[in-house]
Amino acid sequence: MKKLKRVLAVLISALLVAAMFAGCSNGEDKKPEEEKVRVAILQYMPHASLDNCTEGVEKALDAAGITHTSQIGNSGSADTDCQSYAAKMAVSDYDMIIAVATPAAISAFSAVKSASANIPVVFCAVSDPVEAKIVDSLETPGGNCTGTADAFDIKGQVALIKQLQPDIEKLGVLYTTSEANSISQIRTLEAECKAAGIELVAQGITDANELASASASLIPKVDAITNLTDNNVVDNMGVFLPQAEKAKIPVYGSEIEQVKKGCFASASLDYVALGEQTGKMAVDILNGAKAAETPVLTVMDSFTVINTDVAKKLGITIPDSLKDAETVTTAAE
Repeated sequence: MKKLKRVLAVLISALLVAAMFAGCSNGEDKKPEEEKVRVAILQYMPHASLDNCTEGVEKALDAAGITHTSQIGNSGSADTDCQSYAAKMAVSDYDMIIAVATPAAISAFSAVKSASANIPVVFCAVSDPVEAKIVDSLETPGGNCTGTADAFDIKGQVALIKQLQPDIEKLGVLYTTSEANSISQIRTLEAECKAAGIELVAQGITDANELASASASLIPKVDAITNLTDNNVVDNMGVFLPQAEKAKIPVYGSEIEQVKKGCFASASLDYVALGEQTGKMAVDILNGAKAAETPVLTVMDSFTVINTDVAKKLGITIPDSLKDAETVTTAAE
């Protein structure tokens, strides 16, 4: 009888141990649905540069197996849309908001702060996050917010314009007066133009509805126009590109997608790569890194791209110094 009791005791112990390990194994191998990491992506508006950023972000998140959903503001109401989307994201069951472009980043940052939500904001393609007041500094962001800055190579752009138009005297630029990144870039562009002996003629707009009249006023005054990373201007290039083409005034884009759509040339950034770097930064923060202590990553490397169709229309010969530049055609787009 005692022997039987001992055997039963051993069997019961063995079963309890097996159950314990089975429970541990199930808990490790199968994470409850409610614990899955969820990320919201907020893109300011639909245009090629920002689409490329989001594509890169999603690529990095997919590689890490992170669930994500996206919201994109409409071109005509992007500011209002982003504020509304951001407010909902801040109080929803998201672990992070990734904001693409400066206005989206400002909306997300403000929404999270207003809702007292303890979720990080990671931004992509914000040219001057300090100017936008979403970080204290590039080295130490300070709040629960960090990301990547697309430092448009303005010096390289001015140098490229001088190579293609050695006799240029006046360079025009259209910009939105409420976009923090544009205000910052105007100051840099003005300094680079002065150093190159070029007069900068800046024409501000408050919204896209003013673009047609603003460009009609600007084009007769200048020898060329350059774009910044201004979302209103880039999203509505179809308004002023035909005007400039008719007047034989070259328009220089701020990245390759604009050149494909009819701008003449650009010192361009790779926005898919920028988005992917942003996504990887987001993954690191989701894995435990602190946004407040993660320095803003500034991407400055650019490459030259020229639209050969536009060059022919303008009657501009590409100099030998640019023979290795990447070329695209409007027809291919």
